[in-house]
Amino acid sequence: EQQRTAAAQSAGLYDQEIVPMDTVMKVVDKETKEVSRVEVTVTHDDCNRPDTQYEALAGMTPIMRFKKDGSDLNVNATVTAGNASQLSDGAAAQVVMEEKLAQQKGIDALGIFKGFVVAGCEPDEMGIGPAVAVPRLLSRHGLTVDDIDLWELNEAFAVVALENQRRLGIDPEKMNVNGGSISIGHPFGMTGSRQVGHILLEGKR
Repeated sequence: EQQRTAAAQSAGLYDQEIVPMDTVMKVVDKETKEVSRVEVTVTHDDCNRPDTQYEALAGMTPIMRFKKDGSDLNVNATVTAGNASQLSDGAAAQVVMEEKLAQQKGIDALGIFKGFVVAGCEPDEMGIGPAVAVPRLLSRHGLTVDDIDLWELNEAFAVVALENQRRLGIDPEKMNVNGGSISIGHPFGMTGSRQVGHILLEGKR
């Protein structure tokens, strides 16, 4: 994921979907702890760490693994800072309109909204929702997983995307081809919209 995002950024694959924004960044000096504010223009996502190595990830201590006194809290804990998305800011928007209106305005649509489904799973399994909903949506259109060329699966936690990919049988080479939320970021309430915009542009490419 980290390397995919870095490669996509280097190739300019995110440039078309990012609007530069002026803002003020808080900078904390690691030695003195002094806080300063700097005016910056944000032109790209800067959350990814392309130098991430498997060995470093494997050596991280899971969150909630130990109590404060060092004794066991949860021996089955697996979530770490390396396999979960970081806190980040962002916003995304899509314009959805009737096909006739788009034609009247001379707008070349990036895609067509074909439908959605609602599917339920156990509350403690909310992360596998796509594995329950996707087959239902595909069947309505007479399609299979193999008929889909590109997939965007959110991954607030790596295990979520991996488990849905495993259950659905998605080719890893077709999923999150330019990185996912762990490397890009997962701002509250915007990831789904960002993914829609990105996959439409990637599909056009």
